[in-house]
Amino acid sequence: MPSESIYAYETQELYAQRDEYQIYGVIYIPQNSGEKMPAVIFSHGFGGTHSAGTQYAQALAENGYVVYCFDFCGGSTSSRSDGSVLEMSLFTERADLEAVISMIRELDYVDSENLFLMGTSQGGAVSAITGAAHPDEIRGMVLLYPAFVMVDNANELFQSAAEIPDTYFFMWMNVGRTYFEPLLDYDIYSEIAAYDRDVLLIHGDADGIVPLSYSERALEVYPSAELKVIDGGGHGFYGDDVQKTVDYILEYLNAHCA
Repeated sequence: MPSESIYAYETQELYAQRDEYQIYGVIYIPQNSGEKMPAVIFSHGFGGTHSAGTQYAQALAENGYVVYCFDFCGGSTSSRSDGSVLEMSLFTERADLEAVISMIRELDYVDSENLFLMGTSQGGAVSAITGAAHPDEIRGMVLLYPAFVMVDNANELFQSAAEIPDTYFFMWMNVGRTYFEPLLDYDIYSEIAAYDRDVLLIHGDADGIVPLSYSERALEVYPSAELKVIDGGGHGFYGDDVQKTVDYILEYLNAHCA
């Protein structure tokens, strides 16, 4: 388990591979924190990039955690990973994250017994379904305002697959048919409930994109989960809410490292 010392860290660009797609990321490596260190994989939200995790990665690395922040393939128009936004979906992102997990587990300075997933918004939903598929590899998960609303969004927009156009401008970027079609008959809560280790949910009660009720429902289906509510927090945390969130995350990680 990392101590309370503040560690210096270095960053490196690091690629993972998923089939023919290269996945770009930046890894934060604490210095003088031991030969094998616990690791956190950060997954960004819809239309975001690896940089969404910077402030969290810096804080966790200073506390002895290796952190990898990466761009999903087609995750945004600014992605440095391969792939088109028109090909991206919850499930292509799960495949990306699975490729990243495999790569991170093989790093000689990572303690593969202490590997955690962390994600914001859509990245939180991706982390949740990926962790549920790999409970033996993932010791814990931290989900920040996870976008379990995705399924309802799809079903409210389209009554059937036949209604979905090849491209659709959603929120702030174009996505393809493949983004919505698999969500129409998908039960995301049934999927995530398969993860039986401890989960930390953090959600603001003023979130206008993913209402708090979606994390409250997740709290009911997870075998073991805790929900921290950020008073006045929106979709994304700023100022003092960031430090409060970091404190919650470190408390959880330090308690769950084997």
